[in-house]
Amino acid sequence: MNMDILTRNNVKVLGHGKQAIVFAHGFGCDQNMWRHMVPLFEQDYRIVLFDYVGSGASQINDYSPDKYNSLNGYAEDVLDVMDTLRLEDAIFVGHSVSGMIGMLASIREKKYFRQIVMLGASPRYVNDLPSYYGGFDRSEIDELLQMMQMNFIGWASYLAPIVMQNQERQELSTELEKSFCSRDPHIARQFAEVTFLSDCRPELASASIPTLILQCTDDSISPPEVGEYMHTRLKNSTLRHMKATGHYPHLSHPEETTQYIKDYLAIS
Repeated sequence: MNMDILTRNNVKVLGHGKQAIVFAHGFGCDQNMWRHMVPLFEQDYRIVLFDYVGSGASQINDYSPDKYNSLNGYAEDVLDVMDTLRLEDAIFVGHSVSGMIGMLASIREKKYFRQIVMLGASPRYVNDLPSYYGGFDRSEIDELLQMMQMNFIGWASYLAPIVMQNQERQELSTELEKSFCSRDPHIARQFAEVTFLSDCRPELASASIPTLILQCTDDSISPPEVGEYMHTRLKNSTLRHMKATGHYPHLSHPEETTQYIKDYLAIS
Protein backbone atom coordinates (compact mmCIF):
# COMPACT_ATOMS: atom_id res chain seq x y z
CA MET A 1 0.00 0.00 0.00
CA ASN A 2 1.39 3.38 -1.01
CA MET A 3 1.34 5.34 2.25
CA ASP A 4 2.66 8.43 0.46
CA ILE A 5 -0.60 8.80 -1.46
CA LEU A 6 -2.68 8.24 1.67
CA THR A 7 -0.68 10.95 3.45
CA ARG A 8 -0.69 13.28 0.45
CA ASN A 9 -4.48 13.26 0.27
CA ASN A 10 -5.09 12.87 4.03
CA VAL A 11 -7.10 9.68 3.40
CA LYS A 12 -9.34 8.34 6.19
CA VAL A 13 -11.11 4.97 6.08
CA LEU A 14 -14.07 4.41 8.42
CA GLY A 15 -17.16 2.24 8.77
CA HIS A 16 -18.11 -1.40 9.18
CA GLY A 17 -19.40 -2.54 5.78
CA LYS A 18 -17.75 -4.23 2.82
CA GLN A 19 -19.10 -1.93 0.06
CA ALA A 20 -16.80 1.06 -0.37
CA ILE A 21 -18.26 4.55 -0.70
CA VAL A 22 -15.95 7.46 -1.50
CA PHE A 23 -16.99 11.00 -0.55
CA ALA A 24 -15.25 13.71 -2.58
CA HIS A 25 -15.52 17.36 -1.51
CA GLY A 26 -15.97 20.38 -3.76
CA PHE A 27 -14.01 23.57 -4.35
CA GLY A 28 -13.02 25.52 -1.22
CA CYS A 29 -13.95 22.63 1.07
CA ASP A 30 -12.45 19.50 2.61
CA GLN A 31 -13.55 16.09 3.88
CA ASN A 32 -14.95 17.63 7.09
CA MET A 33 -17.96 18.82 5.05
CA TRP A 34 -19.25 15.22 5.03
CA ARG A 35 -19.26 14.86 8.83
CA HIS A 36 -23.07 14.95 9.17
CA MET A 37 -23.53 12.17 6.61
CA VAL A 38 -20.72 9.85 7.69
CA PRO A 39 -22.60 8.45 10.75
CA LEU A 40 -25.58 7.68 8.51
CA PHE A 41 -23.45 5.41 6.27
CA GLU A 42 -20.97 4.08 8.83
CA GLN A 43 -22.90 0.95 9.77
CA ASP A 44 -23.27 -0.49 6.28
CA TYR A 45 -20.37 0.90 4.24
CA ARG A 46 -16.62 1.21 4.15
CA ILE A 47 -16.28 5.00 3.97
CA VAL A 48 -13.32 6.68 2.28
CA LEU A 49 -12.68 10.38 2.89
CA PHE A 50 -9.84 12.45 1.44
CA ASP A 51 -8.70 16.00 0.73
CA TYR A 52 -7.56 17.20 -2.68
CA VAL A 53 -3.99 18.51 -2.70
CA GLY A 54 -4.20 22.14 -1.57
CA SER A 55 -7.31 21.50 0.55
CA GLY A 56 -7.83 20.49 4.18
CA ALA A 57 -4.94 18.59 5.74
CA SER A 58 -3.45 17.39 2.45
CA GLN A 59 0.28 17.77 1.79
CA ILE A 60 0.45 21.25 0.28
CA ASN A 61 4.07 20.66 -0.80
CA ASP A 62 2.72 18.13 -3.32
CA TYR A 63 0.81 20.87 -5.13
CA SER A 64 1.95 21.38 -8.71
CA PRO A 65 0.46 24.26 -10.75
CA ASP A 66 1.13 22.26 -13.93
CA LYS A 67 -0.52 19.05 -12.76
CA TYR A 68 -3.56 20.78 -11.29
CA ASN A 69 -4.10 23.09 -14.23
CA SER A 70 -6.98 20.88 -15.34
CA LEU A 71 -9.51 18.61 -13.68
CA ASN A 72 -7.56 15.62 -15.01
CA GLY A 73 -4.86 16.24 -12.38
CA TYR A 74 -7.48 15.85 -9.65
CA ALA A 75 -8.99 12.80 -11.38
CA GLU A 76 -5.52 11.22 -11.37
CA ASP A 77 -5.37 11.66 -7.58
CA VAL A 78 -8.78 10.03 -7.15
CA LEU A 79 -7.53 7.02 -9.15
CA ASP A 80 -4.32 6.94 -7.09
CA VAL A 81 -6.35 6.75 -3.86
CA MET A 82 -8.69 4.09 -5.24
CA ASP A 83 -5.81 2.03 -6.58
CA THR A 84 -3.89 2.26 -3.29
CA LEU A 85 -6.94 1.09 -1.32
CA ARG A 86 -7.91 -1.45 -4.03
CA LEU A 87 -11.41 -0.08 -4.28
CA GLU A 88 -12.92 -1.89 -7.24
CA ASP A 89 -16.67 -1.27 -7.75
CA ALA A 90 -16.85 1.62 -5.31
CA ILE A 91 -19.68 4.13 -5.03
CA PHE A 92 -18.35 7.63 -5.67
CA VAL A 93 -20.22 10.61 -4.21
CA GLY A 94 -18.90 13.87 -5.67
CA HIS A 95 -20.01 17.31 -4.55
CA SER A 96 -19.96 20.11 -7.12
CA VAL A 97 -16.77 19.96 -9.22
CA SER A 98 -16.06 16.48 -7.80
CA GLY A 99 -19.00 15.16 -9.78
CA MET A 100 -17.03 15.90 -12.95
CA ILE A 101 -13.69 14.80 -11.43
CA GLY A 102 -15.26 11.43 -10.58
CA MET A 103 -16.77 11.14 -14.05
CA LEU A 104 -13.41 11.86 -15.71
CA ALA A 105 -11.73 9.28 -13.45
CA SER A 106 -14.40 6.69 -14.31
CA ILE A 107 -13.86 7.20 -18.05
CA ARG A 108 -10.16 6.46 -17.56
CA GLU A 109 -10.52 3.50 -15.17
CA LYS A 110 -14.04 2.08 -15.18
CA LYS A 111 -13.23 -0.86 -12.88
CA TYR A 112 -13.05 1.30 -9.75
CA PHE A 113 -16.63 2.60 -10.08
CA ARG A 114 -19.94 0.89 -9.48
CA GLN A 115 -22.11 4.01 -9.25
CA ILE A 116 -21.56 7.76 -9.19
CA VAL A 117 -23.63 10.29 -7.25
CA MET A 118 -23.32 13.88 -8.50
CA LEU A 119 -24.38 16.41 -5.89
CA GLY A 120 -24.87 19.87 -7.45
CA ALA A 121 -22.48 19.06 -10.29
CA SER A 122 -22.10 20.95 -13.56
CA PRO A 123 -20.22 20.09 -16.77
CA ARG A 124 -19.92 23.77 -17.70
CA TYR A 125 -20.58 26.86 -15.56
CA VAL A 126 -20.27 29.42 -18.36
CA ASN A 127 -23.28 30.02 -20.61
CA ASP A 128 -22.97 28.99 -24.24
CA LEU A 129 -26.17 30.58 -25.49
CA PRO A 130 -28.53 29.79 -27.05
CA SER A 131 -27.72 26.07 -26.84
CA TYR A 132 -26.49 25.85 -23.24
CA TYR A 133 -27.29 27.64 -19.99
CA GLY A 134 -24.70 27.07 -17.27
CA GLY A 135 -25.72 29.93 -14.98
CA PHE A 136 -22.88 32.42 -15.51
CA ASP A 137 -21.72 34.82 -18.18
CA ARG A 138 -17.98 34.68 -18.80
CA SER A 139 -17.67 38.25 -17.48
CA GLU A 140 -19.19 37.17 -14.12
CA ILE A 141 -16.61 34.40 -13.75
CA ASP A 142 -13.80 36.80 -14.66
CA GLU A 143 -15.03 39.26 -12.01
CA LEU A 144 -15.14 36.49 -9.41
CA LEU A 145 -11.58 35.43 -10.21
CA GLN A 146 -10.39 39.02 -10.14
CA MET A 147 -12.04 39.56 -6.77
CA MET A 148 -10.24 36.48 -5.41
CA GLN A 149 -6.94 37.95 -6.52
CA MET A 150 -7.56 41.47 -5.21
CA ASN A 151 -9.32 40.71 -1.92
CA PHE A 152 -9.43 37.02 -1.01
CA ILE A 153 -11.10 37.50 2.39
CA GLY A 154 -13.66 39.88 0.90
CA TRP A 155 -14.39 37.35 -1.85
CA ALA A 156 -15.01 34.60 0.73
CA SER A 157 -17.40 36.69 2.84
CA TYR A 158 -19.26 37.82 -0.28
CA LEU A 159 -19.65 34.39 -1.89
CA ALA A 160 -20.35 32.12 1.11
CA PRO A 161 -23.91 33.30 1.92
CA ILE A 162 -24.88 33.44 -1.78
CA VAL A 163 -23.94 29.83 -2.48
CA MET A 164 -25.04 28.45 0.89
CA GLN A 165 -28.54 30.01 0.83
CA ASN A 166 -30.37 29.01 4.06
CA GLN A 167 -30.23 32.63 5.32
CA GLU A 168 -31.96 31.71 8.58
CA ARG A 169 -29.00 29.46 9.45
CA GLN A 170 -26.14 31.92 9.62
CA GLU A 171 -23.77 29.33 11.10
CA LEU A 172 -23.70 27.46 7.77
CA SER A 173 -22.48 30.51 5.81
CA THR A 174 -19.95 31.26 8.56
CA GLU A 175 -18.54 27.74 8.36
CA LEU A 176 -18.25 27.92 4.58
CA GLU A 177 -16.58 31.33 4.74
CA LYS A 178 -14.02 29.96 7.23
CA SER A 179 -13.41 27.00 4.94
CA PHE A 180 -12.79 29.31 1.97
CA CYS A 181 -10.48 31.53 4.02
CA SER A 182 -8.39 28.60 5.29
CA ARG A 183 -7.11 27.89 1.75
CA ASP A 184 -3.88 29.12 0.26
CA PRO A 185 -5.14 32.05 -1.88
CA HIS A 186 -2.96 31.19 -4.90
CA ILE A 187 -3.98 27.52 -4.94
CA ALA A 188 -7.64 28.41 -4.31
CA ARG A 189 -7.63 30.85 -7.20
CA GLN A 190 -6.14 28.31 -9.61
CA PHE A 191 -8.64 25.65 -8.46
CA ALA A 192 -11.45 28.20 -8.96
CA GLU A 193 -10.23 28.99 -12.46
CA VAL A 194 -9.92 25.31 -13.38
CA THR A 195 -13.37 24.62 -11.92
CA PHE A 196 -15.35 27.53 -13.34
CA LEU A 197 -13.73 27.56 -16.78
CA SER A 198 -13.75 23.80 -17.34
CA ASP A 199 -15.96 22.29 -20.03
CA CYS A 200 -16.75 18.61 -19.54
CA ARG A 201 -19.72 18.55 -21.92
CA PRO A 202 -17.84 16.52 -24.59
CA GLU A 203 -16.96 13.82 -22.01
CA LEU A 204 -20.58 13.19 -20.95
CA ALA A 205 -21.07 10.88 -23.95
CA SER A 206 -18.08 8.72 -22.91
CA ALA A 207 -19.29 8.16 -19.33
CA SER A 208 -21.00 4.82 -18.78
CA ILE A 209 -21.21 4.32 -14.99
CA PRO A 210 -24.80 4.47 -13.60
CA THR A 211 -25.18 7.98 -12.15
CA LEU A 212 -27.56 9.71 -9.75
CA ILE A 213 -27.85 13.46 -10.40
CA LEU A 214 -29.08 15.30 -7.30
CA GLN A 215 -30.41 18.78 -8.09
CA CYS A 216 -31.02 21.25 -5.25
CA THR A 217 -33.60 24.02 -5.11
CA ASP A 218 -32.24 27.57 -5.59
CA ASP A 219 -28.71 26.38 -6.30
CA SER A 220 -26.89 29.49 -7.52
CA ILE A 221 -23.94 27.44 -8.80
CA SER A 222 -25.78 24.64 -10.59
CA PRO A 223 -29.24 25.71 -11.90
CA PRO A 224 -31.96 23.17 -12.83
CA GLU A 225 -31.18 23.51 -16.55
CA VAL A 226 -27.76 21.99 -15.86
CA GLY A 227 -29.24 18.91 -14.18
CA GLU A 228 -31.63 18.37 -17.10
CA TYR A 229 -28.79 18.82 -19.60
CA MET A 230 -26.65 16.17 -17.89
CA HIS A 231 -29.57 13.78 -17.49
CA THR A 232 -30.33 13.82 -21.22
CA ARG A 233 -26.67 13.19 -22.12
CA LEU A 234 -25.42 10.81 -19.44
CA LYS A 235 -26.13 7.15 -20.10
CA ASN A 236 -27.78 5.29 -17.20
CA SER A 237 -28.53 8.51 -15.30
CA THR A 238 -31.29 9.22 -12.79
CA LEU A 239 -32.28 12.82 -11.94
CA ARG A 240 -33.82 13.72 -8.57
CA HIS A 241 -34.93 17.18 -7.47
CA MET A 242 -34.34 17.84 -3.77
CA LYS A 243 -36.23 20.11 -1.40
CA ALA A 244 -32.86 21.17 0.02
CA THR A 245 -31.89 24.72 -0.94
CA GLY A 246 -28.45 26.02 -1.86
CA HIS A 247 -25.31 24.33 -3.09
CA TYR A 248 -24.28 22.40 0.06
CA PRO A 249 -27.12 19.99 0.95
CA HIS A 250 -24.71 17.61 2.71
CA LEU A 251 -24.19 20.41 5.26
CA SER A 252 -27.65 21.98 5.28
CA HIS A 253 -29.85 18.91 4.71
CA PRO A 254 -27.75 15.77 5.41
CA GLU A 255 -30.71 13.51 6.18
CA GLU A 256 -32.52 14.29 2.93
CA THR A 257 -29.30 13.97 0.93
CA THR A 258 -28.55 10.61 2.56
CA GLN A 259 -32.08 9.35 1.93
CA TYR A 260 -31.91 10.09 -1.79
CA ILE A 261 -28.55 8.33 -2.07
CA LYS A 262 -29.70 5.29 -0.08
CA ASP A 263 -32.97 5.02 -2.04
CA TYR A 264 -31.00 5.09 -5.29
CA LEU A 265 -28.49 2.48 -4.12
CA ALA A 266 -31.31 0.20 -2.93
CA ILE A 267 -32.91 -0.04 -6.38
CA SER A 268 -29.86 0.08 -8.64
